[in-house]
Amino acid sequence: MIKLYENGVYLRAGKEIIAGEDFADSGQKEAAKKGTISWSVLAAHNTSGNMDKLKIKFDALTSHDITYVGIIQTAKASGMERFPLPYVLTNCHNSLCAVGGTINSDDHIFGLSAAKRYGGIFVPPHIAVIHQYMREMMAGGGKMILGSDSHTRYGALGTMAVGEGGGELVKQLLNDSWDIDYPDVVAVYLTGKPAPGVGPHDVALAIVGAVFKNGYVKNKVMEFVGPGIANLSTDYRNSIDVMTTETTCLSSIWQTDDETRSWLALHGREADYRALSPQPLAWYDGCVYVDLSAIKPMIALPFHPGNVYTIDALYENLTDILREVEKESERIGHGQARLSLLDKVENGRLKVQQGIIAGCSGGNYENVIAAANALRGKSCGDDVFSLAVYPSSQPVFMNLTQQGAIADLIGAGAIVRTAFCGPCFGAGDTPVNNGLSIRHTTRNFPNREGSKPGNGQMSAVALMDARSIAATAANGGYLTAATAEERVPDYAFDPTSYRHRVYQGYVKGATQQALIYGPNIRDWPELGALTENILLSVSSKILDEVTTTDELIPSGETSSYRSNPLGLAEFTLSRRDPGYVGRSKAVAALEKKRQAGEVSELAPVFERIRQIPGQQQVDPLKTEIGSMIYAIKPGDGSAREQAASCQRVIGGLANIARQYATKRYRSNVINWGMLPLQMVDDPTFEVGDHIYIPGIRAALDRCGEPIAAWVIRASGEVEEIALYMENLTAEEREIIKAGSLINFNKARQAG
Repeated sequence: MIKLYENGVYLRAGKEIIAGEDFADSGQKEAAKKGTISWSVLAAHNTSGNMDKLKIKFDALTSHDITYVGIIQTAKASGMERFPLPYVLTNCHNSLCAVGGTINSDDHIFGLSAAKRYGGIFVPPHIAVIHQYMREMMAGGGKMILGSDSHTRYGALGTMAVGEGGGELVKQLLNDSWDIDYPDVVAVYLTGKPAPGVGPHDVALAIVGAVFKNGYVKNKVMEFVGPGIANLSTDYRNSIDVMTTETTCLSSIWQTDDETRSWLALHGREADYRALSPQPLAWYDGCVYVDLSAIKPMIALPFHPGNVYTIDALYENLTDILREVEKESERIGHGQARLSLLDKVENGRLKVQQGIIAGCSGGNYENVIAAANALRGKSCGDDVFSLAVYPSSQPVFMNLTQQGAIADLIGAGAIVRTAFCGPCFGAGDTPVNNGLSIRHTTRNFPNREGSKPGNGQMSAVALMDARSIAATAANGGYLTAATAEERVPDYAFDPTSYRHRVYQGYVKGATQQALIYGPNIRDWPELGALTENILLSVSSKILDEVTTTDELIPSGETSSYRSNPLGLAEFTLSRRDPGYVGRSKAVAALEKKRQAGEVSELAPVFERIRQIPGQQQVDPLKTEIGSMIYAIKPGDGSAREQAASCQRVIGGLANIARQYATKRYRSNVINWGMLPLQMVDDPTFEVGDHIYIPGIRAALDRCGEPIAAWVIRASGEVEEIALYMENLTAEEREIIKAGSLINFNKARQAG
């Protein structure tokens, strides 16, 4: 089904894979590196003149309504007067406006006022989810798009798209660049043709399952090539492509063909087509070989998209597999709640309580048509099981209505709703306590469906393709793999709803419109510059294999506070370490006292520091104090910058990790002026201990070299430990020294 090549490969004529060690002329490798699609796209957008050190300028930006307020506020504080490139502000995350009174609607009005003032594109609530709008109206061959959402992926249309934290979008709004070393590029070679009933989520989950745990494509570009692409429609490709985020890759790009051209032409944008394919000889740093004909209906069980089984394999080992998930739920619930699954097995079949087909992965036209085909003339039943379907945009919804698919779904008992991303991050359609929801959405992290283990509430999500979800619905909620699929009628795109409702400010230009602030929209608090020496207070220690951004700052009900930095920060680690916020705020209070000239509470700690060789003259008043989180591998998941900014605004000064799960989370840490420290050894420090790091500003200029630090334990014992930081650009070093991207930009503007 899927094979991973241990070493790099050459791709000859787009069809022949040759393992690197088997290629006769290794002298062609450097030239062949330039033969990938990725090289051509990155080279066209690089402004550095050096392909080893890229400085990328993007063609367009996009954000949604839990990220754009903070981005615009930051850019405004940094001197931005106009959006210098197309910036699409969508409203698909807080569009229900059901939590927090007027808060969410106030954010939307702020976004519209910003689009008018700075010349942006504003997509009102319920019109489209962020990535469907970008596919339909913005993506095109050879382009690069940056979005403040982790699932910013338009590779199937020939666009290399990247999901990053808000700070990276701010840099583009200030005419700065996205700076990275040239990434490794991995070929995803597709061959064969999917069997009837096998959908794009089945293919995507199989790939995620093969590459996530081993980090095979981490921070690399996935380049989709091979003859199998011709057997996939564009909707099918889009649904696979958006899930590449769950592999922790950097971005994705696909070879394009007449199918791509036809899809863009259907959307009135044939001029945006560009033929993209590898050169006759191209070198890839790895290869994921996928035989599409061997893929079977899949399921990703809680609590990660990489926890993948074929549905057949699940049923062959049902009891053992479900028991392992139950054990994991006990760990996640920390004794407050657990998920039971074995009690949901009836006569050898697993009964689920809910089905959802939604968002940028599930709500595409063809996925919904497939579900409607499976349910035509059938019933979802009158028991606990329910099904909700969210078409991904109003044009998709309109044509589904014209095709009769909406009537088929409603007639079967499904609920059809407008475009919304909520089921992907825990807002809307929260299942019953102890329930199992099957979803064609992007993620099934813990609490992603809205449960609160700390309050004794836990449910969970398993990921499946829309086709198998519909088959399950037609079977009364008993988990069922799809086996057949009817013909998909041709899609007709009608942009009338966009033409009538989307504000096209990039065309109209900037105006004198004042920004409209609601009471929940607050400016970022003042942050101080980094001092030469620092004292970190260990405020949380997480030894889980991976710590997701959902655990760092929960999604769902917290979304209403995304425009209120201090209000949102109260939820930091609330579902993983509820005592963290209080500990970090206590450290922040000590730092405020230091700035006011008072450090007596830490006198015993500094007495121990003065006994360290060379530190006899340490000045507590010139030593910044901040909180610190240790996690083995933090940052898997969302691009939202709040996963880092929430730590920072309540006193965070550093993270220490064995490795960072994604570049985007590490970028967020840096842009908020925190140190992305790492250590090889297991941590011997505990919550409440202090870590003293002298000469940290100088250490920033020696990335990769060991950084001497000392643990001062509550007992008074002192132990030296070794830390380090991986590569930082010159600008990133200065951002950390300044204390945040905002401070860096203010200083640069003043200069």
